[in-house]
Amino acid sequence: MSYLATAIFLGLFLVGPTYFGWQDPSGKVSLALLTTFLLGAVAGYKAKG
Repeated sequence: MSYLATAIFLGLFLVGPTYFGWQDPSGKVSLALLTTFLLGAVAGYKAKG
């Protein structure tokens, strides 16, 4: 499951603006994606053990 989450994150982070056509000149969408991925990773790590 973590591999799938990582693949989805990288896909959205790297090709999301081109594929979906969103404009992100200030980088807020990329920052939100990075923050949610990191918080999800921390939550998964804490839940695991």
